[in-house]
Amino acid sequence: MQGEKVSIREKRLTDAKDDHIWRCDPELAQLDAATPFRMGFDEYLRQFEQELEHSSAWSRRFGIDTLEGKHIGNCMYYDVDFFRGSAELGILVGDRDHWSEGYGSEAVQLLLYHMFTDMPMKRVYLHTLESNFRAQKAFEKCGFKIMRPVKRGGWEFLYMELKKERWSELQKEEENRAARIKAKEARST
Repeated sequence: MQGEKVSIREKRLTDAKDDHIWRCDPELAQLDAATPFRMGFDEYLRQFEQELEHSSAWSRRFGIDTLEGKHIGNCMYYDVDFFRGSAELGILVGDRDHWSEGYGSEAVQLLLYHMFTDMPMKRVYLHTLESNFRAQKAFEKCGFKIMRPVKRGGWEFLYMELKKERWSELQKEEENRAARIKAKEARST
């Protein structure tokens, strides 16, 4: 799936090096409410290979690449409930050179498109740290609404949600906006 800045694609073995670096990074771990990895790369690589070999219908991981092919992060959906049509979304832009420039938002939009058009999802939700204002802004830009605070494992999160109906409305608004811009450009030439 490709946007104007990024593409999201199936995870591959060559992602393991970047993923290990990002999971060992204390600042990135803090943003993910996790402890930095202390596992060596060789052991991590073995586990990574097993995850790639044994995929699940209840979760799917993607790499995020720039259009030039640079791996800058990961996104995923997990805890899929096909009966209720819901799943949780997660994202990490590990490459700091690509923070606050819309790369993460676009990756989320691409993943949402997949989840709402190719899957029977009616609702996508996520948990983001209450202190992670940059992530909250990006998720709100994609249509997520803050629903309530949640405490888990000593961390304070915000539970955010996006329903398919709202996502469809936002898609139509964007299509109309793009059509108005195109019409305006055609009139001015």
